[in-house]
Amino acid sequence: MWKESDNKLKATFKFEDFTQAFSFMTEVAFKAEKLQHHPDWHNVYNTVDFALSTHDAGDVVTDKDRELAHEIDKIFKRYE
Repeated sequence: MWKESDNKLKATFKFEDFTQAFSFMTEVAFKAEKLQHHPDWHNVYNTVDFALSTHDAGDVVTDKDRELAHEIDKIFKRYE
């Protein structure tokens, strides 16, 4: 699901509705805060897009991004 391009890990997640997408985003926000690694994301109605990179490393993909992507996937599985 995640693809690396333009020095970012990118993925799109779709949900039944806005409420479900927002609930997912809330869970991701708590996990991101715990990891101290915050995503670049965008939400429209039932769709959430991510573009992960590590700003401190010069806006490239690092292990921090891969770890957050893995955690996001785990959260998403609960919504499938």
